[in-house]
Amino acid sequence: MDRRTFLQSTTMLPAAAALAPRGSAAAAGGMNKAVVIYMLGDKGSYSDRFKMARDAGFDGIEAQTVTDPRVADEIRAAAAKTGIEIHSVMNMDHWRYPLSSPDPEEVKQSVAGMEASLRNAKLWGADTVLLVPAVVNPKTGYRDAWARSQKVIRERILPLAKELKIVVGIEEVWNKFLLSPIEFKEYVDSFKSPWIKAYLDVGNMLFYGYPQDWIRTLGKRIVKVHVKDFMLDRSGGKFYWKNLGEGDIDWPEVRKALGEVGYQGYITAEIEAGDAAYLKDVAARMDRIIAGQPPVAR
Repeated sequence: MDRRTFLQSTTMLPAAAALAPRGSAAAAGGMNKAVVIYMLGDKGSYSDRFKMARDAGFDGIEAQTVTDPRVADEIRAAAAKTGIEIHSVMNMDHWRYPLSSPDPEEVKQSVAGMEASLRNAKLWGADTVLLVPAVVNPKTGYRDAWARSQKVIRERILPLAKELKIVVGIEEVWNKFLLSPIEFKEYVDSFKSPWIKAYLDVGNMLFYGYPQDWIRTLGKRIVKVHVKDFMLDRSGGKFYWKNLGEGDIDWPEVRKALGEVGYQGYITAEIEAGDAAYLKDVAARMDRIIAGQPPVAR
């Protein structure tokens, strides 16, 4: 199960240079707005879709893993033509083939997916690849998920990330793993590498935590941020997807926490796809988040 299907269903100078946030707003000490590529739909060329994002007010795109070289080159050309930055790559094989799997063939597939993602990032000028490091399930217990994923990342992914100077952004998501900010911090720190950071999703912990708490705990470890929103029904254990500002996230507090830890860089919307008018509205809501205001007037 890939990420999209899953979401819809429920100290070194070279290192310091590579980790510096890109984009005009980030360079000026602010934040940049981006959109995950699937939010642009699948109609038209990549140039058409990227132009739609640019015209809506977005600075960047989070792309997804591509294995066809011709498509990868098309995406690079579209970004250059439209003047939009591909700032990160969402790895696409960590759900179907988790690094924590007891099956060596699944792990091999997962590593290959990360290698493709890292090389995509290098080609496109992105500085980060998103990785869900492990999946806890009936076949894989928590302790095994921790140990196996760390071993594979350290031995088979980190060397290439270091060579290409691409950060691996570990994300917390609904995989029954990394269920507290303290644990997330410990997991990232265990690698003792500037090429392993935290990719924070401000919505994914909402059932069992508060994003502002996770932000303050993770601090400078945060390399990228996803934004989404939910309305929770805690009595029934259900949630409902909402546009930014229409759910239960305290956005001014999230922005305050990001400011306290000195986060500068991209915030990327990861919500439903839509047309040009919808994307402009999402961008406007993100502008208000960056300004420390509620995304929509109450």
